[in-house]
Amino acid sequence: MKQAVIALTPETKKLLLSNLQNYYSAEREEELSEFQAGLLLEFILSDIGVYIYNQAIADAQKLMQQKTDELFTLEKRVKS
Repeated sequence: MKQAVIALTPETKKLLLSNLQNYYSAEREEELSEFQAGLLLEFILSDIGVYIYNQAIADAQKLMQQKTDELFTLEKRVKS
C-alpha cells in the first residue's frame, strides 16, 4: 500500500474513521470495523487525496493572484 501524502493528526484521523464508519452504517447499512475504515482512509488519502490537495493548491493560487491583481488597482499615479 502507498504511503499517504496527507498527514493527519491522531484526533483528525480518529474523527475521519468514525465518519467513515457512520457513513457506511447510514448509507450502506454495513458495519465497518476500525481496521477496515483505516484501510479505506489510507486509500482515500494516498490515491484520491493528492487530486483534492492539488485542486486546493490551484484554487488558493488563483485567489492569491486575484488579490495581487487587486493590489495594483490601488496604486497611485505619479505626475511626471
